[in-house]
Amino acid sequence: MNESGATPEFLARLGAEVRRRRQAAGLTVQRLADLAGLSRRMLTQIELGQANPSLVTIDKLARPLGTDFPSLLRDHRAPALYEVHQPGATPGVWSSMRGSHARLEAATTRQPPAELWDWVLQPGDRYDAMPDRPGSEELFLVLAGHLTITVDDGTTLELDTGASARIRSDRHYSYLNTTDQHTRFVRVVHTTS
Repeated sequence: MNESGATPEFLARLGAEVRRRRQAAGLTVQRLADLAGLSRRMLTQIELGQANPSLVTIDKLARPLGTDFPSLLRDHRAPALYEVHQPGATPGVWSSMRGSHARLEAATTRQPPAELWDWVLQPGDRYDAMPDRPGSEELFLVLAGHLTITVDDGTTLELDTGASARIRSDRHYSYLNTTDQHTRFVRVVHTTS
């Protein structure tokens, strides 16, 4: 993974799919940038796999293309009745200099999608999230260690191994590992349309 967070494979795959969908929609780079609220330069860098956009930026870009974040990563052929991903087969979407990382393991094909994520936070590490669309929620299940979730309203959730939680994710929130052991958790994201 590169120091900006995402793997080069993820960035290349994302850029190629954004370009493919933009061209299929008959949009110019400038028009899509305007619709997504991005600069033309940023969109060009994303399409070339040279930018590491935030997850919120990818979501903003997906909307005018008539799609969503998981679909930008999915094979563009018609969805099968089922799909199986072998361990490590999905691209890393986020990483930190401390070795923490996140993978989007699977997502539903229905709109809006539900996303299944696998996260590892190393000791002392954190991830600061941007708000999702209004009404969005996330579910958590801690598989190992201790996870602290803070929300911008001052709420702090402390989750030990085996604990689960639900939060509204349409606000700023953070995941923290305040212990000296790694934390692993699964996260299910349900966004609104």
